[in-house]
Amino acid sequence: MQLADFDFDLPEGLIATRPARPRDSARLLLAEGDAISDRHVFDLVDIFRPGDRLVLNNTKVIPARLTGSRTRQSAQGEVSAKIEVTLLEPAPGGEWAALAKPLRKVKPGERIVFSSALSADVVAIAEGQLRLSFNLEGEDFDVALAQAGAMPLPPYIAALRAPDEADKSDYQTVFARHSGAVAAPTASLHFTKELLEALAAKGVEFTEVTLHVGAGTFLPVKVDDVTTHKMHSEWGEVSAQAAAEINATKAAGGRIIPVGTTALRLIESAARAPGGAPGHIVAFRDATDIFIYPGFAFRITDALMTNFHLPKSTLLMLVSALMGQDRIRSIYDHAVKNGYRFFSYGDSSLLIP
Repeated sequence: MQLADFDFDLPEGLIATRPARPRDSARLLLAEGDAISDRHVFDLVDIFRPGDRLVLNNTKVIPARLTGSRTRQSAQGEVSAKIEVTLLEPAPGGEWAALAKPLRKVKPGERIVFSSALSADVVAIAEGQLRLSFNLEGEDFDVALAQAGAMPLPPYIAALRAPDEADKSDYQTVFARHSGAVAAPTASLHFTKELLEALAAKGVEFTEVTLHVGAGTFLPVKVDDVTTHKMHSEWGEVSAQAAAEINATKAAGGRIIPVGTTALRLIESAARAPGGAPGHIVAFRDATDIFIYPGFAFRITDALMTNFHLPKSTLLMLVSALMGQDRIRSIYDHAVKNGYRFFSYGDSSLLIP
């Protein structure tokens, strides 16, 4: 299985830099069996059935992109220089792992000042990352970060425009609760409170899980043989209640439909934890580096709502595993030819094998 098998031509003009407004007015490509139809997200009320269970990732994106000035003492006195920092994930002891630009001149012991309230000391530098110790913690840290930080837009959007104030709401789901992600579970961005209420009134049920999406989701695959790719790790939790809800729906013959690849990866991980099995998941609280590519045996997932993914990405491999490589190729050909908007702020698809 070669990386080139997952490549396709995507015109740059199809990369969405802003979301649809309202959110549920985005287009929806419905692929069920061999059929394809062009719908809108608000049509989900007609598409889903009573007894379907949607699995939602309730992670909350932090404003992880920071601009500051680093200072250190030198023979010439205090030296200061501008620096851009992107937080990646909390590290043991309350520190944070982060990327920095430029990294080359940063030294351990330097202090980076982001605002009058927020600063951090560089504790260590290893493998292209900083280890930062902030001057604040808990709620004080959250408040200062919200004021100083910007949303960490994906590289393919950041290359076309800078983040702005609108992204602080646009790049967050309406059910975001648990802070920790540095990328949004983007399929969930299409939901409004009104759409969720309409689905619930129809008898569609919801289960929330948490997977803190990391920057590793954007890492390119660098090996030609995709089976040798090492997947990044992300922290996730499926509560005992969430597992019980999913198991009850499976037992009753209902469909389990994760909203987004992050929710899918998490529930499939929980089905492979000790005590899990096809059709049955267990409570799960751990890191997962599950890599899903063609040949994967899905244990829980019956369908998937997801946006359109990057060529040669692990996410394209995941949807190819669910639908089949030839089928995904025809779905993406249809999306490109019909002007669907791609990636995080783009349109959506509902994939039903």
